[in-house]
Amino acid sequence: MKKNFMFLAVAALGTVNAFAQEAAAAAETELAGDTMHQVLMQKFLEGGWAWMMPVLVCLVIGLAVAIERMLYLSFSNINTKKFITKFEETLNNEGVEAAKDLCRNTKGPVASIYYQGLDRLDQGMDAVEKAVVSYGSVQTGQMESGLSWIGLFIALAPMLGFMGTVVGMIEAFDQIQAAGDISPTVVAGGIKVALLTTLMGLIAAVILQLFYNYIISKIDNLVNAMEDASITLVDILTAYKK
Repeated sequence: MKKNFMFLAVAALGTVNAFAQEAAAAAETELAGDTMHQVLMQKFLEGGWAWMMPVLVCLVIGLAVAIERMLYLSFSNINTKKFITKFEETLNNEGVEAAKDLCRNTKGPVASIYYQGLDRLDQGMDAVEKAVVSYGSVQTGQMESGLSWIGLFIALAPMLGFMGTVVGMIEAFDQIQAAGDISPTVVAGGIKVALLTTLMGLIAAVILQLFYNYIISKIDNLVNAMEDASITLVDILTAYKK
């Protein structure tokens, strides 16, 4: 246990030192006239395509899935209170078919649930409640579609970075063995390249984690709105049948 703790402590200190060195190098490069984009590209190339590219692929695909989910959830979000008020007025004044048309022409899971419940009104309130619960689960599953991929890339990106670091450290020790010398100039390049892959993996994981948490919060809000609207739908249809 103590050996593991010491190893983790040394690794953490090495990572912090690498962060400081990279920040200083970036500042010096910017003073020399290079942009941050050029600095990042330089560090990416220094890390090596073999390990940097898989991490970059995880980041790009994860961002693509996250953006698609965010757009889907944004388009699914409506003013629920306004819709419920209009639905109740349409049902009471124009009848069931007009209320169905309203649901068909309104985007979002709440309108879809209302349509499914209204479509089974002639079968009784028990059928309506079962349809609302079942279709609510379907809508929740659709909103959560793709989140498992984002979670996979959040876990995979740092692991690939750590793997590149381990391979780089092995190469650095091979250089020490070949040179028969442990001087910093012999191993500094290999260790720097190894730590760059870990840095890239952690950056990718942090970015994807922020998007993942935002999407989860949006889904929770929509699910809460769906549950509240479902209770209101049962009350509205019960009053309408009476």
